[in-house]
Amino acid sequence: MVTADGDLDIENLGPLRQALQTAAEGPLVVLDASGVTFADSSFLSILLSVRQLTDLRIAGAPPQLLRLLEITGADRILPLYGTVAEAARG
Repeated sequence: MVTADGDLDIENLGPLRQALQTAAEGPLVVLDASGVTFADSSFLSILLSVRQLTDLRIAGAPPQLLRLLEITGADRILPLYGTVAEAARG
């Protein structure tokens, strides 16, 4: 599991990118996005890249992140779950 929180944009995504890429070495990555307050297209790009490497599941996405995923159509590619436990169960 990887946790994302705060404002996520091109200037501060390095640590999250690294954590997701490391986690992607396994068959399943659950991203706890419940603490995300802002996300831009660079965050979305990372999610889609990781999705190509492993089974990435997004848990607890707040409304503003859900809106970004819906507008871009990424909600049809990235599995969304209400909680981390639900995402882990699949």
